[in-house]
Amino acid sequence: MNHSSDDRMALDHTIRKRNIWLITVFIIIAATGLTYVKWWPYYDKALKAIVEHSIGSSILGMEPGSTTPSWQAAWNYAVIYFKSVWKAALLGILLGTLVQSLLPSQWLLRVLGKTTFGSTAIGGIASIPGMMCSCCAAPLAIGLRKKKVSVGSALAFWIGNPTLNPATLVFMTFVLSWKFTLLRLIFGIILTFGISYLANRFAKGAKSIELDEPELTEPSDERPLWKRWLSSMGVMLIRVVPAYLIAVLLLGALQVWMFPHIGAAAGNTLLTVIFFSVMGMLFVIPTAAEIPIIQAFTAAGLGAGPAAALLLTLPAISLPSLLMVRRSFPSKALWFVVASVILLGIACGITGMFIL
Repeated sequence: MNHSSDDRMALDHTIRKRNIWLITVFIIIAATGLTYVKWWPYYDKALKAIVEHSIGSSILGMEPGSTTPSWQAAWNYAVIYFKSVWKAALLGILLGTLVQSLLPSQWLLRVLGKTTFGSTAIGGIASIPGMMCSCCAAPLAIGLRKKKVSVGSALAFWIGNPTLNPATLVFMTFVLSWKFTLLRLIFGIILTFGISYLANRFAKGAKSIELDEPELTEPSDERPLWKRWLSSMGVMLIRVVPAYLIAVLLLGALQVWMFPHIGAAAGNTLLTVIFFSVMGMLFVIPTAAEIPIIQAFTAAGLGAGPAAALLLTLPAISLPSLLMVRRSFPSKALWFVVASVILLGIACGITGMFIL
């Protein structure tokens, strides 16, 4: 009996050491990638925002007088967009596949596997250093769900990345105003932690729909780590990237209808707030691109209400990111998130009418 107990303790110790090593390797890779792709570039951009009160021009480079969608508009937007996000997109795919093949399943489940508010809060807090847009964070959310973490935890991580991005909040304070920052922070916290937690109820009794491949990270999988990682990478690229590319092109073509030029007379009405809440939820942008978009729109006569609606809905989610994660979350949970983003965007816009 004692010999068996000693063997078990030795095995547990070996597993614990291996898990610590795997987690450490993941953290080093993530920190190195984020330093190169996000943290250092955003330091320079923060200095620009402080000095120039600008971080660049609006990504919506529509031709003056254009009123109909076109393939040229789709291509032009896609080129500008992917030039902005390709490094972060590759990093997101790398980290999303490493979550599946490198991180210990039981450790992740202990931290993020529960449907409690605590697990949801950990997911949201863990998102803050990522600073990724919704599309670049999507592969990580997919990887977390592949490891069977709770719906609320994965959603909080996915939504928190773009919504609670601390660099964006700094840019916003110096380019727009502290009132915009406060609005974004309040409604971003409600969305990241509250809506994600409530979404857990839609997973009860529902079988999670995963990527169309068998589980690759269970202990029974005896393949070498590099083979498991390559398999995860192949599944990710096949199932995620095509929908991402097509959706970006589609939205680039339709941007002239989604963001029409609105005069000052119609620029601060409830109807405009509702319209831009829906369009902002659907449209796809790089990290922090909502700031120059709002800056350009308000200069052209858009009111504070619609601007505040875009402040939340543009970064939170998008049609491409929804298509990317659709196989990893219960459909009811995603529809709940879509409706919540729109409604919170409307609430943020109405609040903005009175305080901005």
